[in-house]
Amino acid sequence: MTAIHITDIEAAINHWRAITPSQEGAALPDTTRALAEVYAVMALRHAHEIDESAMPGAALAAWLAWFDATPDTPCIAICSTSQGDDICKGCGRTFAEVQHWTAMRPVEKRQVWRRITQEASAWRFNKYAERAAEKKT
Repeated sequence: MTAIHITDIEAAINHWRAITPSQEGAALPDTTRALAEVYAVMALRHAHEIDESAMPGAALAAWLAWFDATPDTPCIAICSTSQGDDICKGCGRTFAEVQHWTAMRPVEKRQVWRRITQEASAWRFNKYAERAAEKKT
C-alpha cells in the first residue's frame, strides 16, 4: 500500500491556502476544496493515511502539485552509504532508498521523508542543523 499521511494532506492544504486564499465570503478554491474534502473524510474516520489509489483525481493532482513545491531529496551532501553504511548518517535514508530515489514515486518519497523526520537521528536533523544555525548568528 502506498499511502499519503494526513499531515501531508494538511501541509498541501496550507500550501494552497497561502497561494490562493479564499476571498471573504467566497468558496474555497478548487485545489484547497479537493484536499479539504479528503482531509475531512479522514478526520471523520480517524484515519491517519489514505491510499494513493483512493484519492480523488483533483485532490491527488493538488497534492502532487504541492509535492513538486517541496524539496526533492533529504540529501545534505554527506553520504555515508557510499562508505558502506546501511543507513546514511547525513540524511537518514537506507542504502536502497538512496540508490532508487530517482525511480521512486512521490508518495514513496514522502513516506521516506516522514520516517526520517520522525526518527530525527540523521545529521540533517541535529548536528548539521545546529552547525548551520550557528553560522547564521
